[in-house]
Amino acid sequence: MKRFVTLLLLVLMAAPVLDAQSEKRSVRRGNRAFGREKYEKAEILYKKAQLADSLSHAAGYNLGNTYYRMENYPEADKAYAAVADSLAGNPRYGARIFHNMGNSLLAQQNWQGAIDAYKKALLRNPSDKETKSNLAYAQLMLQNQQDQQQNQDQNKDQNQQDQNQEQNKDQNQDQNQDQNKDQNKDQNQNQDQDQKQDKDENKDQQQDQQPEQQEEQEQKAEEQKPQDEKSPDQKEVEALIRKALERSEEHENDKRERMRKAPLSPNERDW
Repeated sequence: MKRFVTLLLLVLMAAPVLDAQSEKRSVRRGNRAFGREKYEKAEILYKKAQLADSLSHAAGYNLGNTYYRMENYPEADKAYAAVADSLAGNPRYGARIFHNMGNSLLAQQNWQGAIDAYKKALLRNPSDKETKSNLAYAQLMLQNQQDQQQNQDQNKDQNQQDQNQEQNKDQNQDQNQDQNKDQNKDQNQNQDQDQKQDKDENKDQQQDQQPEQQEEQEQKAEEQKPQDEKSPDQKEVEALIRKALERSEEHENDKRERMRKAPLSPNERDW
């Protein structure tokens, strides 16, 4: 019984050693594949190392670098973030992991995230020229992005203003057209009313002028009558005169008739 317990303890004590050896062996094999640019094989070996030791800093750090070379930047960010806290205080790898995190974020044009990562790297290694250069580039790109965004916002505002002005112009044109239509309509109505009023006035004038015109026509007709056409009084006087003349003529006729019936006297001779 004691012998069995002793063997069990030896096996348990040997397991961590075997796991550590397996982790290191997988990391070394992964590094060789990485150096040969066989990134898919390196990925498998680093993950195998993590199965042997889930806290393996080397496996996590190198796995992040593998994803970066494969341009799988989101997975690289995850791999770096998994070991960043544990390596932050490491004098050798603390600056390196934040530098590599900055590179991954830079490749994704996450300028602000890259700036933050590079600053953390410089806090741990202020003399790193490559990190300083990358930081300056990320800051420049961020400034350009902000300027471009500002210009786009200004252009958008300007376009909106232009659009509003164009809409106001169209509205003003429509309003002017409506006003012109209303004015023309009012003018036409006024003209119709004026024409109607003129017609009514002309009609009234004609009606007023008709008696006058009729009177004038009668007067002209009266004037144009023959001169022998007299008034009733004149006619009566002339009738009396004619009667008197007729009686005188009858008298003369009677007288001549009587003389014709009487004997003729001799004619007187001249001396």
